[in-house]
Amino acid sequence: MIFNPLGKIDDLYDHELNWHDELNKASEKNEPTVLSSNDPLFILYTSGSTGTPKGLVHSSGGYLVHVHNTFKDLFNFKQDDIYWSTADIGWITGHSYGVYGPLSNGATILIFEGNPLYEDGININSLIEKHQVNIFYTAPTLIRSLMSKKHLKNHVSTKSSLKVLGSVGEPLNPEAWSWYYNDFGQQKCPIIDTWWQTETGGILIAPKIKNYKKIAGSAGTSINGTEGFIINNHAEECKPDEEGFLVFRDSWPGQAISIFGDHARFEKTYFEQFSGFYCSGDGAKKDLQNNFFITGRIDDVLNVSGHRMGTSEIESAIVSHKSVVEAGVIGIPDKVKGEAIFAFVAVDDHTKKTTDLKVDIKNWVKKEIGALAIPSDIELVSELPKTRSGKIMRRILKKIAINDFDNFGDISTLANPESVNELISLKKQ
Repeated sequence: MIFNPLGKIDDLYDHELNWHDELNKASEKNEPTVLSSNDPLFILYTSGSTGTPKGLVHSSGGYLVHVHNTFKDLFNFKQDDIYWSTADIGWITGHSYGVYGPLSNGATILIFEGNPLYEDGININSLIEKHQVNIFYTAPTLIRSLMSKKHLKNHVSTKSSLKVLGSVGEPLNPEAWSWYYNDFGQQKCPIIDTWWQTETGGILIAPKIKNYKKIAGSAGTSINGTEGFIINNHAEECKPDEEGFLVFRDSWPGQAISIFGDHARFEKTYFEQFSGFYCSGDGAKKDLQNNFFITGRIDDVLNVSGHRMGTSEIESAIVSHKSVVEAGVIGIPDKVKGEAIFAFVAVDDHTKKTTDLKVDIKNWVKKEIGALAIPSDIELVSELPKTRSGKIMRRILKKIAINDFDNFGDISTLANPESVNELISLKKQ
């Protein structure tokens, strides 16, 4: 029975089907449809962290080859392993490493619907223990949230089944990396801190699990079959530890084949800026051993009094403060400095949002980086607006910081749209 808009009750029994009758009609044969390797498999929209979401088209053959092999090799998957990715299945991590990659390898996967931070994060520990999870793949957002749970450490020792830990979504700052490795993983699990995008289909940069080396803050090296480079505005390769554009030469199997309905935009966005390269839009640097360190979106690089700084570096310093869970840093126009640093800072549940705390965080940044990196203003908040893939929506933060509350563009990919109203209210106050 159902109520219709006119307030009447309609009888739906005429529309019901009998399961057994329908089952008897069905054929026992299920012939698969044969597709070309370049036929579209799915369309998935990017997070829109810097603009209007784009519908990326992925192919049937190449995509599956890429996620199958990277899942097996990078996570050192064995047939008896229990695997858990906390990513939303409707987004690229959930597609690639929640469904296609593990299931094509015959993996047993754990699927959990609900809040993994239920009971202050103990829920995650109990699920890992109950189902004897061996490989755990999650986002820095969740890792930093778990760090803020004061009594969680008492429950860590139960996760003896864990063998490999993974991270995806945004750079995993060194302090979070250290907690993830030492406390959560009990110093026995390599951390596969991965870099990739909706556009890439699967992982392109990750630490090598064989001969694993602990390098906090690094996303590792280019995976086999790909060549990642750091180049400057003139398409010249940067020197070690010099920040530049993260680009890739040649293609790889999992690469998207178009933007739905706008192939010209696809070519312009990713291939026209530097001829012969795929431009990721991210900034990064490499050390002498070719380990990549992601510094954030190129659009997020700040120019404060002539000094260029990546937002990731400042955010990492803020997050290393004992009371901070997460931080989103953006630049706002400043007549003297050119750009001033504005920080939205989420603190843990046990910390009061006071002026003294803001001063303490500024002093902390000065100690960690230097006076140039001190935020001109700090807004203490409960949470930051993030996409379902765990990325902070910095373009929204920027509009709020400059009091532009009228047009945020497309925010359909936000996981927590209610956070925007809180930030607007705080800024108006």
